[in-house]
Amino acid sequence: MDKKDIALEWFKFANEDLSSAQFLLNKVPTPLEIICYHCQQSAEKYLKGFLLLNGEKLQRTHDLIFLNNICKKYSSEFENIEDDCLELIDYGVEVRYPMNIQLNDYDVKNALKSAEKIKQLIMERANYENKI
Repeated sequence: MDKKDIALEWFKFANEDLSSAQFLLNKVPTPLEIICYHCQQSAEKYLKGFLLLNGEKLQRTHDLIFLNNICKKYSSEFENIEDDCLELIDYGVEVRYPMNIQLNDYDVKNALKSAEKIKQLIMERANYENKI
């Protein structure tokens, strides 16, 4: 597989996470933690896919800020999603365990909005808008 095929695989998995988060909005009771987790996972996979597309080695981290900082080498537009990465960063680990995190509908809406914004920027930069 070449780097384009590898990135496309990452983008497909990222899209599945985001689709899962959107689907779970209709579940009653709404699993807020799981939705936020899928949003973080989606963003992480989109960022990693973008880095792999650009020849970077796979970074074994859940730190969206770290990944986004590497992406900035390829486009200054990644500055525009820094707050979105920060919004999602805690959902990669903390919500996976019973830690009594208090989330609400506002948190979920922001998580989805941030994940969508990250997806949009990366798909535009990667020229993959219509391939997943």
